[in-house]
Amino acid sequence: MQIFSAEVVLLVLTLSLPVEAKKCPRACSCDSTTLTTACVGKNLTDVPPTVEEITVKLDLRNNNLQVLSRGAFMHTPYLTYLNLQRCNIIEIKEGAFRTLGRVVSLNLAHNKIEILYQESFDGLSSLKELRLDHNRIEEIQPGAFTQLGFLNTLALTHNQLVYIPNMVFQGLQNIKFLRLSHNSLNNLAPEAFAGLFTLSRLDLDHNELQFFPTQTMTRLREVTRLHMNHNPMVYLGEDSVSMAKLTHLYLSHMSLQDLSDKAFSQAPLLSHLDLSHNHLRYLEPLSGPRELTSLNLTGNPIYCNCYMSPLRQWARVSGVKLLGACSGPPHLSDEPLQAVSPQDLRCRRGKSPVEDDEEEESTERVPPTVTATAKPKQKVKCPANCECDTETQHATCEGRGHTRIPRGFPAKTQLLDLHDNHFHYLPANSFPGSSQLVSLHLQSCKIHEIEGGALQGMKNLLYLYLSDNDLVSLDPKAFAGAPKLTYLHLERNKLAQFPGSALSLLPSLIVLHLEQNAISKLETSGLLSSLGSKLTELYLSNNNLTYIAKGALDSDSLSTLHLDSNQLTEVPTHALVETPNLQELNLSGNSVHWVGPNAFQPLSKSLKRLYMDHMGMEKISKDALLGLGSELRTLTVRGNQLEEFPDLSSLTGLETVDLQDNPLRCDCFLLPLRRWMENVSLELTATCGHPPELRGQKVQGIHVFKSCPENIFPQEKKSAADPKVKKSKADSLKSRKIKAQTTAKVAKLPRKQPQRKPGPPKVTKKKKILK
Repeated sequence: MQIFSAEVVLLVLTLSLPVEAKKCPRACSCDSTTLTTACVGKNLTDVPPTVEEITVKLDLRNNNLQVLSRGAFMHTPYLTYLNLQRCNIIEIKEGAFRTLGRVVSLNLAHNKIEILYQESFDGLSSLKELRLDHNRIEEIQPGAFTQLGFLNTLALTHNQLVYIPNMVFQGLQNIKFLRLSHNSLNNLAPEAFAGLFTLSRLDLDHNELQFFPTQTMTRLREVTRLHMNHNPMVYLGEDSVSMAKLTHLYLSHMSLQDLSDKAFSQAPLLSHLDLSHNHLRYLEPLSGPRELTSLNLTGNPIYCNCYMSPLRQWARVSGVKLLGACSGPPHLSDEPLQAVSPQDLRCRRGKSPVEDDEEEESTERVPPTVTATAKPKQKVKCPANCECDTETQHATCEGRGHTRIPRGFPAKTQLLDLHDNHFHYLPANSFPGSSQLVSLHLQSCKIHEIEGGALQGMKNLLYLYLSDNDLVSLDPKAFAGAPKLTYLHLERNKLAQFPGSALSLLPSLIVLHLEQNAISKLETSGLLSSLGSKLTELYLSNNNLTYIAKGALDSDSLSTLHLDSNQLTEVPTHALVETPNLQELNLSGNSVHWVGPNAFQPLSKSLKRLYMDHMGMEKISKDALLGLGSELRTLTVRGNQLEEFPDLSSLTGLETVDLQDNPLRCDCFLLPLRRWMENVSLELTATCGHPPELRGQKVQGIHVFKSCPENIFPQEKKSAADPKVKKSKADSLKSRKIKAQTTAKVAKLPRKQPQRKPGPPKVTKKKKILK
């Protein structure tokens, strides 16, 4: 007997009814063979309500729908393809697509959508392709894509996105291709792409990214192709690209003036690298990529002298094809890089590569008759025992044994690397003539004091690295003169107090690193609120924190707070009351043995990632996570001493849960957690610690829960939920003891024991039920 699918049966019924053609909307054309309805360019303001229910493809391009109202497609539940291009759509109401559980392709390109709401795509559970390109999208609300678990391709090109917040793409469990080209992106949150474990291609070209988003990209462990063309990046530092499976990287038409030879050292599978149409004059052999076969340098002003010889030799030995041509010297101009022999790449005798380059350039610019009498060009202005590159606007005196800050760097220097010297002390006005400096590296310089005004005149400084020094305290005016400072690294010093007064002069500070210092208390109320309104990330890991005062962490902008590996003995709930936008909290490595009720209630509307690993936690209240609801995405409590764990069914937004290395007691008290584990599709591992015969076994795999009396838990839940029912602590303990005894008795009863009870046998009951 042949079995037909529901779609085939419906198709046969459709074709057998001669009246079907009459149901086609007047402004549309219908094809009963392909079950297609097309209403293209008819100036429709609403979705036609008379579209036949069995329609599979609906084309509504070039109309004037403007707003997609709730239930707009409730009459066409069998749609698989829906085209809404160029319909002047401004807003998608909640539930507009709720009945379209079969749609696999939705085209919303070329509309006027500005915001993607949390419920915009509810109901599209089978969607595989979503086009949102050429809209006006400037905001994506958290949870907008949570219903799109089967989506493969998402196009968001040609919109007005400036910033991608953390976890905004949560729910895209099968995404392969994400297109974010042609926006105005200048910043990506560290967890912007978290959860995209299947993504293989990402397009970020034609945006405004000035720095390679290293921390963000490390989350993309499956990406093989990355397009970053047309972003205004000037420099790629060491380990900038850290992507284990990346094979194709496109960095053309940027503003690259220099890059570290180790920029791609953490991309071992890189095979195709496109650096065309940048401002690269020289390039060192690249370390790291073992599979590199093609390096595109087309359109760069490559100067083919001895400075390029190592790269040419490396390419020949490694089998890397060099694309591009020499821009000079004149006798090699336009010569393909692949054709130039290492012997041709030489500098004039007695001249450094830089001097040789400059003299060649001078010869090209000055007519031959003048060249003979022209004065030789002066050397690049640079302090002794340092190196300055006017092309990349970088200067370095790294590890040269300097005891005083060198002076006399080129006025246009933007990056100054002075790390690994022996300065000890930075006096006032240590960097005269450095007004263009953007990044200053002073790591590992044995600095123990910074005098007020040391950074005077650094009006463009964004990055300051003072890690691995001997700072015990900071002068209140230590950072005066650097009002734009955005990223400050003070980790691995000896600071005994939070340097609040010094930081109050930095109104643009966004990220502050204070890990591995000796800060023991945050005692002052308003400690963070005095720093300005931009601080979003604060790292206080590995200090000696024992106390945080109420109000010390008050901040409307703070989104990431790391307090791990300190000496806190309780969750600092009182200090988190005025942090309404905190999304990530790390408490791991503290000695918090008990987490009480409502511990995270102040963060109920914002917290997305909570880390409580290795805290020696012995108890966690069933109401400890109360209020976190659908916001919390990540919860880790690994390596604690928990024997019980509360029911997590109220945390509907969880994507990552880590309960490993806890000695959970696998008895009926754990039944709610076990039930929850069976009903979620998370990667979750939990093992039993008690009783001894179950130690080490996975909670999901054991069968002890089958003997739990099913009627105990619903009654208890009902009592707890009823506001009229209040139990004393003694009553609660008594109830718990009775339940444990009941559980033990039930577990010991022989299988045939129920037949001894009065009443008809079970078989008789079953027969009655069947009748």
